[in-house]
Amino acid sequence: MRIRKMMILLCAMVLVLAACGGGSNSGTNSGTNTANNGTNSATNSGATDTPDNAAANNEEEVYSTPEMDFDLGGKTIKIVSWWDMTIPEDNPDNIQRKKNLDALMEKHNFKVEYVAIDYGEYQQKVTASLLAGEPIGDIVRLGKTYTVPTLVKQDLLWPIDEYTKNPRAFNQKVTNEYYQYEGRGYGFSEGHANLVQGLFYNRTLMNQLGLKALQEYVNEDNWNWETFIQVAKEANKDTNNDGKLDTWGLANPSLPDQALYSNNTGLTKGDKQNLDDPATLDALNFVSRLATEQVGRPTEGGDWTEAGQFFRQGNTLMVAGALWELSGMQTDMPDYELGFVPFPKGPNATEYHSAEALYQALTIPKAVENPEQLMYIWEKINDIDSMYDYPDQGWYETLFTNEDDINNAKMVAPNMIILDHNTFPNLKYYDFMGELTSGVSVSTVVEKYKSAFQAAIDEVYAP
Repeated sequence: MRIRKMMILLCAMVLVLAACGGGSNSGTNSGTNTANNGTNSATNSGATDTPDNAAANNEEEVYSTPEMDFDLGGKTIKIVSWWDMTIPEDNPDNIQRKKNLDALMEKHNFKVEYVAIDYGEYQQKVTASLLAGEPIGDIVRLGKTYTVPTLVKQDLLWPIDEYTKNPRAFNQKVTNEYYQYEGRGYGFSEGHANLVQGLFYNRTLMNQLGLKALQEYVNEDNWNWETFIQVAKEANKDTNNDGKLDTWGLANPSLPDQALYSNNTGLTKGDKQNLDDPATLDALNFVSRLATEQVGRPTEGGDWTEAGQFFRQGNTLMVAGALWELSGMQTDMPDYELGFVPFPKGPNATEYHSAEALYQALTIPKAVENPEQLMYIWEKINDIDSMYDYPDQGWYETLFTNEDDINNAKMVAPNMIILDHNTFPNLKYYDFMGELTSGVSVSTVVEKYKSAFQAAIDEVYAP
């Protein structure tokens, strides 16, 4: 992919030189259009240098904030997260970001300090500092679950949507969708990558069992809840004829979040409960079916890591999880080839999805002066021409050797949705799901909990 970019640039140079040398006018214009996820090359037959074309070919200039001139007087800008956000010079993109930062520090007379706070105490510390009017930093990472609406409606954060117009430097969904409250955006991120969730599967075991390749279902656009259950049941086998199952199709006994996001829905929607929405009811019926038909491998009383441990034994075909878990599985399973497919589509979905239930982004506390200057600095640090064709390309290419797996990750990442039920402390999520998976009918559980869900939401959204 990187070689292709170099060839594009060389071709463009040849065409420019030919034009300057008075060569024949072939009517072919080679150019590079920059989009959110990297640089895409296109050849436009018959294109001419009209003002509209010039604007299109310089789209980044349209969205780039004009140069600003200010002196911060040696101020130290504190950037707070639950990890050290120092820019690592580990790839060409980050090297360029670091160069941009160094130039900005010299021009605008400031320093940067990165503050890392342990995740276990993070929320309490940053929230207390905001409420006291003495924020722990100038740019502070905050989780959506306790920020929108709780902190935003207390007027503790600056709305920053007017400063995030540059799509090369800012993820537009973060500000304009995920961190929205009453028409304004309060969170921002330079990262265009999203959390990838789906199904890891044991290709080696799949072949040993003689099962149809999971990738074929994806290629046929036939990877849905029905085919998923079919595959899981086909892999539940007694291979040594001792009367007991010794291979299983699915390591997870219950998949409530996956059911919701794969059907493009959630238990809550803004300030309303969403339990009786048809798409949500479909998802809840799917969760109930997995339990009542005993599709997944039975629990042995383990904790949340049990499904991953089952999968590592090499006798279970599929496990639901997030991409960050894969390298650990690969290390623990050197004798097996592992693959990745999206979580199957529900009936309300037209695309494969991923999801995040504890999303986080950067914010600027209201007690910090001149937010426009901080946002300008962040934009100029991150306004780069990426060497990559898509977000997280370098990471994907270290994780996967199979192109299908990479394409599956690329397919679900842009369709990440946010599951908001963790925003409401008194929403009895685990009680609700416990009854659902114990055999209580979906209609009974929904009727019992929908008023309680709404009351828990009202506690957070109430004026």
